[in-house]
Amino acid sequence: MKVFWTITRNAFKELTRQPIFLVLMVSSSIFMLFLASLYYAGAEEDASMVHGGVLATLFITGLLSAVLGATVSIDEEVESGTALAVLSKPVGRLTFILAKFTGLAGALTLQCLCGALSALLATRMAFDVYGSPDYPAILIMASSIMLAFTIGLAVHFFLMKPFVGPTVLAQAACMLTGFVLINFLSRQWEPQSFGMGLDTRMIRAVILIIMALWLVGGIAIACSTRLSMIPTLVVCLALFLAGLVSDHFLGNQAESGSLWASLLYGILPNWQLFWMADALALKKNIPLAYILGAFQYAVGGLVMTLGAASLMFEHRELK
Repeated sequence: MKVFWTITRNAFKELTRQPIFLVLMVSSSIFMLFLASLYYAGAEEDASMVHGGVLATLFITGLLSAVLGATVSIDEEVESGTALAVLSKPVGRLTFILAKFTGLAGALTLQCLCGALSALLATRMAFDVYGSPDYPAILIMASSIMLAFTIGLAVHFFLMKPFVGPTVLAQAACMLTGFVLINFLSRQWEPQSFGMGLDTRMIRAVILIIMALWLVGGIAIACSTRLSMIPTLVVCLALFLAGLVSDHFLGNQAESGSLWASLLYGILPNWQLFWMADALALKKNIPLAYILGAFQYAVGGLVMTLGAASLMFEHRELK
């Protein structure tokens, strides 16, 4: 078990030290705040457009991070010989795959939780054509992001440590501090009770996005046992698009008894189960029972994808 957690910790650190991980984490938060600060003319649907854009941003940036992390953890380590060095010790290939996935899932969760702070702020900041931008949220969160970069530069310059890893942790801490401070201030810079104006349903919507990203991570790990980064990205994007339309093209035929449609419908991930933008737009609650059902679906998908990853990696020749 100690070996498992050592590999997991190293996989987590390796991904969070990638410059592109920091870029995706910060740029997604900035883009979500930008979406919530625009003037819309959506006939009272301004907030729903912001909600949809926020959730899409979280998922797309998470998908890119999943592909990057899986490639760094599996394919690049095989090509460089690091995987062979690890597996030459008493470490099984299944343990190696599961530990790498756990580290990847932890990094994706960290990225998504930081994005969730901006997503929650976006529910407060969204306004209709008669409103105005939430300047306290914009200024404080922008200052928090800049402060985190300043801390990372100071650690790099004075302590001679890598820039990216400490900056990622500083971003998480500074964004959380800024989020708390913002929620004690109104749009007019006046004190208020914590959390006024937030749509807390976004929390459950983000939890479902995290589950979907875990499933994407499992698929990316399976692909990375045989493919490099670009083919892995293509496969993940293809499965993402196919899963989005599976209800429309395969659902009805599967219900009518078509065998081939039932097989494809069962194999393709149904991403609509994790997409709650429509529920947020219709002002519906997301039941806890639904989240538990989606979790069971994600776990089932992970069992299949990680099982396939283990089988494919078992027969891969290591350099």
